Amino acid sequence: VQLQASGGGSVHAAGSLKLSCDASGRTSTLYRMAWFRQGPGKEREFVAALRRSSGTTFYGDSVKGRFTISGDKALTMMYLQMNDLKDEDTAVYYCAAGTRFGDPGIESHYEYWGPGTQVTVSS
Repeated sequence: VQLQASGGGSVHAAGSLKLSCDASGRTSTLYRMAWFRQGPGKEREFVAALRRSSGTTFYGDSVKGRFTISGDKALTMMYLQMNDLKDEDTAVYYCAAGTRFGDPGIESHYEYWGPGTQVTVSS
């Protein structure tokens, strides 16, 4: 499975941005896709996840109510609508996909990772 994220850029605080992730290859094997991010000087952090078929979504506490994850049920495309952006949302955002069950917030549950896309929020 190959993943390619796009849509990053620079935005002012309180603004919005939408990220996209295009999945190709053996996407039929995927159980879940997710977004993670890594801010400057920080560890990589879980942002949101989307489960195949059911469309069940999961969010990290820091983005609940502001970010919305969506995508098709076949997990060939995934999006992250980010609203009310804050300085602390500045990070490289990574698209991830996996075949494993379990906690959606754990990095090791995702076998496939795309190159990140930079999001910079300025006040």
